[in-house]
Amino acid sequence: MEKSLKSIATNYGLYLGVLLAAVTVLAYAVKLELLTNMWLGITLLIVIIVFGIISIVKVKQAQGGFASFKEAFTSYFITILLGLLISTVVSFLIFNVVDTDAAETLKQKTIEQTVQMMEGFNTPVEVIDETVEKMEAQNQFGIAGVLKNLAGQLVLFSIIGLIVAAVMKKSNPDAE
Repeated sequence: MEKSLKSIATNYGLYLGVLLAAVTVLAYAVKLELLTNMWLGITLLIVIIVFGIISIVKVKQAQGGFASFKEAFTSYFITILLGLLISTVVSFLIFNVVDTDAAETLKQKTIEQTVQMMEGFNTPVEVIDETVEKMEAQNQFGIAGVLKNLAGQLVLFSIIGLIVAAVMKKSNPDAE
């Protein structure tokens, strides 16, 4: 029996969510600063996109090599949405329930790295000070910060998903 688009996308979303949650938990347990590492962030961005692409490929395989733009994007979006939701819930629990001090430590590390980067670009001191004030005022691990971050990620990955779906769609000529 062929798997449906939703079940394929859901499975890959769950795999992605478990992977992202495992990375978060391992980074928390091993070295909290890893969560501020740019290269880890870029790697995870690529991994998330790859999971979305794999989901589309599997849907196409299940449908005889064909998937409309809507089917391709739906598969991609469900995968990304589930993965990010699971990861967000795990992060929220770690930094709001398990260890609230870790959230403050991570915030300070993020501010330090931002200041270093801005100094490297010869940003005026006033701009750096203003940026630091804004960052210190934010609670990125509070419910509002978490939801805002999730929404931003969904927008970014949806834009990427639209492009990927447009490239990977393949209409069935017999269905037309």
